Amino acid sequence: MRSLFLSAVSSVLLSVKSSFVLLLLVLTQQSYAQSAADTFTEEHKRWLKEEFAEKHQAIIPKVAVADMFYGCNVVRKTDPVPYQVSQIITKMDKDLLAEKLARCLGDETPQSDSALNFGLVGCFSDQLAKLPKQERAEKMELVERAIARLSRDDRKRSFTKCVTEQAIKYIQ
Repeated sequence: MRSLFLSAVSSVLLSVKSSFVLLLLVLTQQSYAQSAADTFTEEHKRWLKEEFAEKHQAIIPKVAVADMFYGCNVVRKTDPVPYQVSQIITKMDKDLLAEKLARCLGDETPQSDSALNFGLVGCFSDQLAKLPKQERAEKMELVERAIARLSRDDRKRSFTKCVTEQAIKYIQ
């Protein structure tokens, strides 16, 4: 009876040990695959930036102004058209865009806190545009709370990073 019990315990332990080894192998492979995917994504981004660096640098100012105008227009409604950020970037003339931003900002400059906050709202709105409406609204609420808490320097860094990443998708 005792040997039967020991045999059963030994069999269970061997099965658990095999399952554990298999689990470790699977997790290691998944981790490697995810790491490779992350690396590919970063490598791909780096390649894009090198390949299209000039175009990327050229479009960044328009993307930043578009984000500011979008955020400003959502709040102040100086233009009756409910633009999407992507429309502004791809279709609107840059001089017209600059005029619209100036009109929306009024006495404020593009370097003002309001313009920076509008830019963050615009940039994140564009990033979240493909999410379902409810999820997008929830995330934008989090963005607006974060904007209210961050220092000006942190908001500037966030806006710069957001616009730099955002501009990649608009390189033609």
